[in-house]
Amino acid sequence: MSTRTSPKSTQLAIEGMTCAACVARVEKALTAVEGVVEASVNLATHSARITGSAKPDALAEAVEDIGYGASVMSAQDQADEPSRAVLREQEARRAAITGGLIASPFLVGMGLMLFDRPMLLSPDMELALASLMQFWLGARFYRGAWKALRGGAATMDVLVALGTSAAYGLSLAHWSMGFGGHAGDHAGGHGAGLPLYFESSSMVIAFVLLGKWLEERAMSETASALRALQALQPDQANRIDPQGRIVAVPIHQLVTGDRLLVKAGERIACDGLIVEGSAGIDEAMVTGESLPVIKTAGDKVIGGTLNTDGRLVVEVTALGADSVLARIVAAVEAAQSSKAPVQQLVDRISAVFVPVVTGIAIATFLFWLVKDGSLSLATINAVSVLVIACPCALGLATPTAILAGTGVAARHGILLRDARAIESLARTQVVVFDKTGTLTTGKPEITGIEVFGGLTKDRILQLVAAMEAGSTHPLAKALITAALSLPPLTATGFQSQAGAITAGIEGETYLFGSGTALRQAGFDLSAFQDQASLGHARGAGLSWLGRVSDHSVLALISFADMARPSARDAIAQLKQLGLGLVMLTGDSKGAASRIGEALGLSEVISEVSPTQKSSAIAALQAKGLVVTMVGDGLNDAPALMLADTGIAMAEGTDIAIESSGVALMQADPRLVARSIVLTRRIVSTIRRGLFFAFIYNMIGLPLAAAGLLSPVVAGAAMALSSVSVVANALTLRWFSRPPSNR
Repeated sequence: MSTRTSPKSTQLAIEGMTCAACVARVEKALTAVEGVVEASVNLATHSARITGSAKPDALAEAVEDIGYGASVMSAQDQADEPSRAVLREQEARRAAITGGLIASPFLVGMGLMLFDRPMLLSPDMELALASLMQFWLGARFYRGAWKALRGGAATMDVLVALGTSAAYGLSLAHWSMGFGGHAGDHAGGHGAGLPLYFESSSMVIAFVLLGKWLEERAMSETASALRALQALQPDQANRIDPQGRIVAVPIHQLVTGDRLLVKAGERIACDGLIVEGSAGIDEAMVTGESLPVIKTAGDKVIGGTLNTDGRLVVEVTALGADSVLARIVAAVEAAQSSKAPVQQLVDRISAVFVPVVTGIAIATFLFWLVKDGSLSLATINAVSVLVIACPCALGLATPTAILAGTGVAARHGILLRDARAIESLARTQVVVFDKTGTLTTGKPEITGIEVFGGLTKDRILQLVAAMEAGSTHPLAKALITAALSLPPLTATGFQSQAGAITAGIEGETYLFGSGTALRQAGFDLSAFQDQASLGHARGAGLSWLGRVSDHSVLALISFADMARPSARDAIAQLKQLGLGLVMLTGDSKGAASRIGEALGLSEVISEVSPTQKSSAIAALQAKGLVVTMVGDGLNDAPALMLADTGIAMAEGTDIAIESSGVALMQADPRLVARSIVLTRRIVSTIRRGLFFAFIYNMIGLPLAAAGLLSPVVAGAAMALSSVSVVANALTLRWFSRPPSNR
């Protein structure tokens, strides 16, 4: 299977990012480093993926120079990222709970005011509580704002620090002058009409911390699929030593060639080959296959899958990063770190978002100061503008949807390679299928045996099975399987030639092979032309058996590559989605037509070379169509690469994840429809999240500037906008198997 050559990739863990403006700053710093080809920063995973020849230390230094923390992530660090997401959630929870406890007196007092039963704190108590919020829990915003401003940029930390400092500073000034009125009590009470806004600054910080906790909690949940995949790997395995003793060892001590005992109910520790026993293997978490797959000696098994019954001895064939499970996790992580094309627009908006909001806040302050003459009112309305703006939601809309969507896809046995593949697959208009190994099993089956020389069909099967006993050709396997119930014969004197094989059995020499090979050996097939023509018309492959001593033709065996049992359903599902369908194959017209008719495909193009397949893809694209190519990745590589989206469909451990934009862990064409439906859901979720992010700001900013929102309400709305965007992404977890017309 063809593979893509990938440039060097470095993964950095980034600390201190809070919004889309942070993402833009970090990306700008990274792309400025010599040797960087591309840098993609992900707010949801707090990471950056950089391709190019730049040294990791230089990349980390560039990020640190603009005020963020950065460290190079090893393979183990990347594997531990889901666990770190849990730790970030726990830290955010502690901060939110602490902030809620400190701000609770303000919240209770505001609640009682709704029932006209004010419970006002003393000015000194308000100052004490607000100072704790501002300079202890709020210190993170000052640190972030200072780093951002020092680097010549503005982020969400700047907005929060400016807004809460203005409300706190105004209240502190009033307190120092001996005033202590409540924000809602301008007519007297503790002071002479100059209110305190300590509750505003405190509640804004509390709401921001609450929003951050809910974001991190939701982000941790979106990474649950990745954690579930990583948890499949057992810590220990039962190794069989050379003396036949069974010893439990940590999996990191295993080497290829070791033999492992896997009992019923245990997970297979590593990729391997069954050398003894048979069992039903539950591969659901790896391939998406819901039913156990029966595996016997000679079959490959995937590390992390479950032995549901039976006793197996497995020889280790791959460990660590070379294992299927590790490659799946790496592919999902790469997709989650990628950036969708739509994000480029968001990045451009985010780069100017905070400066624009700051400008609106200044204009609001000046307007109300001139209009009303009240410094307090002008300040508090400007604070509301600063607080309600939410660049976090803009930065989270795309990565959280991709994070959740790729995790769901992995559970369904679908590996989405990157965000570009997600967008292009969602826009698919035409799906082009390879035939052999994609819509068909790639394993020929015997469809007929015609006997001409007076022998029985069983005798014919015994002869050809003996002649093909040492062959690994797919047809040989079909013949040997068909003769398993018959007494075996022994063949000697094997001789191979183009398209045929000669061997001696019980004193006679036989020739088995193509019609061309038999004619060249002196056999006359003209009397059997009708049977041959009928077989070709039906799309069957033909092999002949002849006796060399008298050049008599003994039998004609027809065989065909059969359609996959799920292929017809797959075609029907894609038709329901309103997609155009084409089958491209290098096989004969008869064989292609037979499969096309069986599956309900009206457009079938046969007898094409790999180069002609690419030309057919290009012709469809020239018509303005978005084309997805589905193949087994062998001779389909050029077409897979040329198509807008390439889907490589392969069998379990043989999958080459790098061959195309999407890889299917099962050889089940129904996954194609499921992939398209899922990517459409992901893209619609991204758009809906961006809508939420924009609509909050489009509605909230004018209301705040008009003096219709208090800082407390503005802070709550700001936190809610980020939470709603992440919650929107979490709806992808409810994606179900059946495709729909959506």
